[in-house]
Amino acid sequence: MSIQSIVLPRMMQIGSGACEKLPEFVRAVGGSKPLLVTDKMMVQLGYAEQVLSVLREAGIEADVYDDTVPEPTASSIMGGVVMVQNGSYDVVIALGGGSPIDSAKAIAVMGKFGGTIRDYCFPRLVSEKGLPLIAIPTTAGTGSECTKVTVITDEANSEKLLCVGTAFMPTAAIIDYTLSLSVPPRTTADTGIDALTHAIEAYVSRKAGLYSDSQALAAMSLIGPNLRTVYHDGGNRAAREAMMLGSTLAGIAFNNASVALVHGMSRPIGAFFHVPHGLSNAMLLPAVTAYSIPAAAERYADCARAIGVAAAGDDTDTANGKLLDELVALNRELKVPTLAEFGVQKADFDAVVETMAEQALASGSPGNNPRIPAKEEIVAIYRELW
Repeated sequence: MSIQSIVLPRMMQIGSGACEKLPEFVRAVGGSKPLLVTDKMMVQLGYAEQVLSVLREAGIEADVYDDTVPEPTASSIMGGVVMVQNGSYDVVIALGGGSPIDSAKAIAVMGKFGGTIRDYCFPRLVSEKGLPLIAIPTTAGTGSECTKVTVITDEANSEKLLCVGTAFMPTAAIIDYTLSLSVPPRTTADTGIDALTHAIEAYVSRKAGLYSDSQALAAMSLIGPNLRTVYHDGGNRAAREAMMLGSTLAGIAFNNASVALVHGMSRPIGAFFHVPHGLSNAMLLPAVTAYSIPAAAERYADCARAIGVAAAGDDTDTANGKLLDELVALNRELKVPTLAEFGVQKADFDAVVETMAEQALASGSPGNNPRIPAKEEIVAIYRELW
């Protein structure tokens, strides 16, 4: 087990109605003029107004930047960066799924320090203190509310830039599962498998430790039995609550143990073909797990038991067989497409698959995998997805 440096939000409020604590959090971080960073869907669904009215009732007026996009880009965050640079905001509030939260992380840092997103990308570790950030997730997926990571696409060369450091850790997080009740089935599935991937990868990572293990196993035990339920019945409050907490715990786990090969390979798929992040993880998870099991058979068997598909008495090989069967069955039930079914053209895929493998390796994530692949092995796994 490696030594782990644990980084978490300074404050967290978890449970139904947790949003009511937002004004207290704003004041606790020294804020009085917030910028709410969100997207058009949160405005349309009324969640943005719900947050603004909670603030208003406490005498706090906030402005809104709602031009964030799914899979945020260098250009989509610039409007928010400019607002921070030209305004007198002293706290950023992020509302939405992983994309608005990731956008807000970059806005809170770049709004204060300037530059381009490439200036902040890995291997640089960014520790400067941007504006305080309060994250309010509305999907059970990325765990971005408790990670020191943001991923922003540089459109100039279709590359997802991984930005890492304590600068990107939210100061506070509000985990209110009621905000996820209206999330549609497709998004529920994609974000749910993303959270499951976070937990599995954190547990099998070469950087795993006792602390992250405890979070990862707890996350799997919450996500495994509830993912199908929320996909088929989004109004099931108990299942939504389990998924939301599972997502947060999975975020804490991978934030402190790192992700591995699935995420390393997932980012280029998203950058080149605009596949949502959770969906590309789902496409990869069965094949990468099958590739990796020989190097960490006991760990993957633990995952099978935590998810609930293997019994405590199952031997390692049996448990891993059940894990692989479950990951394939889950993708089938949650209607996860192949790349071809998603609409990617074979010629386009063949033209960039080598570059994708190079970008995956350059991200560093494959180096955390129990079985570390060569470029040719990554290309072979990509081709399996077809």
